[in-house]
This record gives sequence, structure tokens and C-alpha cells, in this order.
Amino acid sequence: MEFLTAKVIYIALFILIIHTIETLAYAVRLSGARVGLIASALSLFNLMVIVSRLANMMQQPFTGSLIDAAPEDHPLVFVAHQYRFIIGASTAGTLLGIVLLPTFVALFSRAIIHLSNQKGSVPALFKTLFSYDYFKRGLLHTHLPRKTYLKGLSLKGFPKRLFLVNMVVTSIYTIGVLSALYAALLAPDRHSTAIMASGLINGLATILLVIFVDPKISVMADDVINKKGSYVTLKNVSLMMVTSRLLGTILAQLLFIPGAEYVAWFTKFIV
Repeated sequence: MEFLTAKVIYIALFILIIHTIETLAYAVRLSGARVGLIASALSLFNLMVIVSRLANMMQQPFTGSLIDAAPEDHPLVFVAHQYRFIIGASTAGTLLGIVLLPTFVALFSRAIIHLSNQKGSVPALFKTLFSYDYFKRGLLHTHLPRKTYLKGLSLKGFPKRLFLVNMVVTSIYTIGVLSALYAALLAPDRHSTAIMASGLINGLATILLVIFVDPKISVMADDVINKKGSYVTLKNVSLMMVTSRLLGTILAQLLFIPGAEYVAWFTKFIV
């Protein structure tokens, strides 16, 4: 367990928080459909995405520094253990987000109403959310998932393609930076090229998410507002999406090394 340094633990905690936030982003659409304010919900959703993306960018230099601090003896094995631990933190964060999902659906519903009442002012919303009274009321809505939350859950109309796409995209996004950094160890003569490839990988994963996943969930939320669809169906699909996200972080463990080898191979055509 020599690879488990204080820095690795800090990075893992950071990753855990990032993936918890991104998983809870699914609760925003559910909350928007619940209170009938989908446009305000999307504003809050975009805010959460920006926060998670910014946090992800902030941790990248620290994750990269693990390569610089790797021992000369067996650096590949040492760094691989560290990065796999960090990937495991993404799984833990996603699982934590799933556990907190019912609680945050209730909290976001109230936050969306506040955002609408305050004419879309995010600073005013933050002032309300971080007040003592709101925090105290928020604790009353905090609870673990109950069996009743799964009431009406059905595999009828299970979106298999959407499930698989979300799982694959999540796995690519999870290992994008890590595989590129590890590729720098596999191809030390092209390490700068390999590291810079991380932005391309994550960019492609984000584009796939925006094209194939987000629009379908948004349309389902709109259907609930327009009385063309049911809230139960939207909840079912959202639960399936967070499950596919969880499986995606597990799949990332399998794709980590092959992904790094592919990046190292691809850099031959760039240099």
C-alpha cells in the first residue's frame, strides 16, 4: 500500500465529490418536472455541470504530478495502482450520489422554485441556500432511499441503447485524463503529446453525451410538463441512467490500461 500517499487520498476525495455532483445532476431534471419549471431546472443543471467541470480541471495538475513523483523502480505498476484507486473513488462518488438522489430531488425542487421567484438571480439563490434557516429545513428532507421510491419501477420500454451509450461515455470520461497521463509513461519520448490528448478524449466524451444522452432525457422531462409523459417513466429512466453511470465507472477499470496503450499508439501519427 505504499502507493496510497496523502496526495492520492486527497485527489480521490476530490474525484469522489465531482462524481457525486455529476450524479446528482440527474435529480435536477426530476425536480424540474416535479415542480413544472424545466427551464429554471436546466439553469441549475448547467450550473452544476460547470462546477463539476471546473473542479475536474483543478484536480488534473495534481493527478499529473503523481507521474513526476513516481519511483524509478517499476513506475508503471506504482502509478497504475494509484490511478486505479482514483477510478475507484469515482465509483464511490457515483454510488453516494445514487444514495442521495431522493433527498436532492426534494431539495432541488425548492431550489428551483427559489430561483424562479428570484428572477433567475444565482447570487440571490446562493444567499438563500446557504442561510441557516434553509439549511435547517433542508435537514428535514434528508433521508436514505426507501422502497417506496422504487414504486412503479419497471423495465418496460427499457432504453438499452441509451443505457449502453451512457455507460461507455461515462467510462471514457472517467479515464480520459488518467489514460492520457499513463500513456506518457508508456511513450516517454512522446509524453507531451500524450498528455495533451486528454482534452481531446474528454471533449469527445462530452460531445457524445450532449448528442446522444442529454437531449433524450430533456425531451422526457418536457413530455412530463406537457402532460404527454409520466413522471414515473422519467424517474425510471433517470434511475437507469445513474445505474449505467455506476457501471461505466466500473467499466473504466477495464478500459484504463487499453485506453492508455491506444493513446500511446495514436501519438505515433502525430509526432
